[in-house]
This record gives sequence, C-alpha cells and structure tokens, in this order.
Amino acid sequence: MKVGHWLILSGQLGIDPDTGKLVPGGIKAETRQTMENIKATLEKYGSSMNRVVKCTVMLADVAEWGAMNQIYVTYFPDHKPARSAFGASGLALGARVEIECWATLK
Repeated sequence: MKVGHWLILSGQLGIDPDTGKLVPGGIKAETRQTMENIKATLEKYGSSMNRVVKCTVMLADVAEWGAMNQIYVTYFPDHKPARSAFGASGLALGARVEIECWATLK
C-alpha cells in the first residue's frame, strides 16, 4: 500500500512465485525467498531494500531467530532498518517466517 511517501508491505512469506508454494528447506530457505519477494515488490512499486526503515519479523519458532538472522542481515549490507520480532503460534500456510516492512519511495 502506498501512503504519501511510504510503501507499506503486508507480511511476506517464503512463497516461490512460480509455484505459489512455500519453498522447501526450512527457515533459511524460507527467509531467503521471503526477502527476495520483499525486494521484488519494493522495486516493482518504486522503492528498494536501501529504503527500508522498519521490518517486523514473525517466527513460528523464536528459537530459529539465529538461522533467520544469518540470511536477513545479508539483505541490508549498508544500513540496518529498525526491527521487531516475535514468536507466533502459527503462520499462514505453515510458514516458518513472515516479514512485513515499511520503506520510503524514491
């Protein structure tokens, strides 16, 4: 959703855009696909990963934080957006991770 100079993305999952299904391989693979989906959506609507200012990370198991974070941080080499994270009792489609974010527009 565009609001003023903001682009607000709903929670994204590690869904393969070609199959519409969660990618196999667990938390790292899902995190990588989730971040790729976020990147593609941001670029489609005139923003970029460098313009992300806030992310919210929801984990099916908060014990997977470290593995998720290993992938997540690679998408923000030049800046670290504000971030909140929490464990959830269940995510859509049985996902391990869901990430939403706010970014500014170019």
